Amino acid sequence: MTSLTKQDIIAGLQALGLGTGHRVLVHSSLSSFGHVERGADTVIDALLETVGSSGTVLVPTLTGSESLSPDNPPVFDPVNKPCWTGRIPETFRQRPNAIRSLQPTHSVAAIGADAHALTADHIDSLTPCDHLSPYAKLAQSDNGYILLIGVNHQSNTTMHHVEELVGVAYHMQPGLARARILVDGQEIVRHIMLHAYGSPRNFNIMEPLYLERGIQRSGQIGQATLRLIHARRMVEITAQALRANHRLLLE
Repeated sequence: MTSLTKQDIIAGLQALGLGTGHRVLVHSSLSSFGHVERGADTVIDALLETVGSSGTVLVPTLTGSESLSPDNPPVFDPVNKPCWTGRIPETFRQRPNAIRSLQPTHSVAAIGADAHALTADHIDSLTPCDHLSPYAKLAQSDNGYILLIGVNHQSNTTMHHVEELVGVAYHMQPGLARARILVDGQEIVRHIMLHAYGSPRNFNIMEPLYLERGIQRSGQIGQATLRLIHARRMVEITAQALRANHRLLLE
């Protein structure tokens, strides 16, 4: 069995267009690569080396679930609460230099030059992916990208930012939940809105338009298909389409 090395992954990322100084939000499936030497840590090291000390790597460390509601609000411990978004994010968030945002359901972990700036305000988000979130901040600059490794746009959490930006009716539960965030032995309370489950999405419907507009590039590393999308342009194009048809992203 051939194993992918860190250099193999760096070469593939650079060929895709990822480079020094980029901010990149990574959605991933480790198993999609095939066998990787040292597993998730090798992928993380490759991502960090590719963007360099002036860049930033972010991963979604989501903890929300269908069981949450204003009557059953989230309790979030950013140090000990595992995410359900895969081996790479779970390994990444536990690195000593990772900063995890303090949003109780849709947190993001970041390492790099802009890690603090991208994550700091997420604790004050009313909705999970609003204008204070890392998803929005990534899309406010020209060097922000979304990287999909072995997954498609169904895993692209920034789509929820667009839904919140446009204000579609199906996306949030009514009312506010009293969320508790546990930090350094203290409890911080925030009243937030929660994601509404039960409306299946078809985010992949947007991919042909991204390709047509030239904002998405695809590549292959090992057995994994990768997609690199310009975050700002993706949000602009998707928001324009969703404003014209609020049900566009529904299954």
